[in-house]
Amino acid sequence: MKVKTILVSQPEPKVENSPYFELQNKLKVKVDFRTFIHVEGISAKEIRAQKIDLSKFSAIILTSRNSVDHFFRVAEEMRYKIPEDLKYFCQSEAVAFYLQRYVVYRKRKIYVGQKDFIDLAPLIKKYKDEAFLLVASDQLNADVPLTLNDLKINWTEGVFYKTVVSDLSDLKDVYYDILAFFSPSGIKSLLKNFPNFEQNTTRIAVFGTTTQKEALDSGLRVDIMAPSPGTPSMTGALEKYILEANKGK
Repeated sequence: MKVKTILVSQPEPKVENSPYFELQNKLKVKVDFRTFIHVEGISAKEIRAQKIDLSKFSAIILTSRNSVDHFFRVAEEMRYKIPEDLKYFCQSEAVAFYLQRYVVYRKRKIYVGQKDFIDLAPLIKKYKDEAFLLVASDQLNADVPLTLNDLKINWTEGVFYKTVVSDLSDLKDVYYDILAFFSPSGIKSLLKNFPNFEQNTTRIAVFGTTTQKEALDSGLRVDIMAPSPGTPSMTGALEKYILEANKGK
């Protein structure tokens, strides 16, 4: 079956040189974007119900830009004056760079991991006497608490934001040749919005093994997988598949 249309379950890229736009122009396919899930903040009242007092922590662990936004949002809602000597442990350079929206970088104690959460472990271990607050979502990766528990440090998980299924009712009568997903939540959103969804000739593309597992467990057929040998990105996997599917058609 020839591929003419793709729906990517993420926000539309804001950069002109996005590989999705290059894919669209190169292969003459229509690529649309739609967020299947979105993030909502947990109120300061709900944070207090978790028995979290921001003043009790000397170090904050930030794993994403969302965690940065919602930590400072809650601090403001609680009218908590963040001390200048608070330590920030950021999972990656991207998170640390984003932190500059809220703090003067050179005047703060900021420690940066390479990419994965495990990369932060040696840095956290060096400051094991601190009281750590992990600013988390309601869907925390299982390896995070395991890593922190292994370090035998004083840490607390605070759920500051949650992942919510977006309303996709306007897509009810819209058909796409390929649906691309990047998280288990995206798959859940599809089936919650469209409980009678029948895959038929629609191809499902997934990124990551957890997304793949959710799709398969939900009875869906996975046609395109990324990363895979030779195609580390979703756009690479899509291009490879479309070139083959559209060959000679």
